[in-house]
Amino acid sequence: MGRRPTRLLGSLALALACAALAAGCADDEPAAAPTTSPASSPASSPTTEPAGPSATPPSPSAPSGTPTPTDPEQPVDEAAALRRELLGMLRRDQGERTGGATSDETDVDRTERLKEILDQYGWPGWDLVGGKAETAAWAIAQHSDLDPAFQAEALELLRAEVAEGNASPGNLAYLEDRVNVGQGRPQRYGTQVGCARAGPRPATPIRDRAGLEQRRRAAGLDPYADYLAEMTRVCGRG
Repeated sequence: MGRRPTRLLGSLALALACAALAAGCADDEPAAAPTTSPASSPASSPTTEPAGPSATPPSPSAPSGTPTPTDPEQPVDEAAALRRELLGMLRRDQGERTGGATSDETDVDRTERLKEILDQYGWPGWDLVGGKAETAAWAIAQHSDLDPAFQAEALELLRAEVAEGNASPGNLAYLEDRVNVGQGRPQRYGTQVGCARAGPRPATPIRDRAGLEQRRRAAGLDPYADYLAEMTRVCGRG
């Protein structure tokens, strides 16, 4: 299966990173990650995250364009229904984090539904639901901080699809950092950043700082300095 473009959807990832932090952007210490996630892109973040997901930093971008599901083993109608469901979950997730429309659905509800989806289909990759819906699944997983065991399982399923060229390496980078930060471990890509009085600060140390830019580049992420500049603007709005 050929690889697809991995350019990040900056606004989504950003939203995710900051949304999770919103409440603590003015504190001296990085804001603790909300039980949800960042805000600019899908909001949510264990400790803090680029707008995953108060403001959410850019989230990894899905491939340019949304591929039409082509898995011959999945009826088109079933794949289309799953795609619509994931996008609807994302709209509700983001609505709650950005002051938009709200619903009775909670992060826990979305986590439970995503569990069922992953049990049935595995990670919903580009060939099944397209780029936007794959990123929607990622956003829900990012915001599943109340179930760290499931979050770690989702990470491994996503990792397998990325290895097949069927999901976003940027989404994988964000989720891997989120799981590591949730476990109090160093992050690899520097995506989990909180707002401190002195400016953006990594939620946990970054492992092998010398190789950071190479890892970010391989995942399709912007240079770290550019990311911090964007997070500085996000924190300033908080």
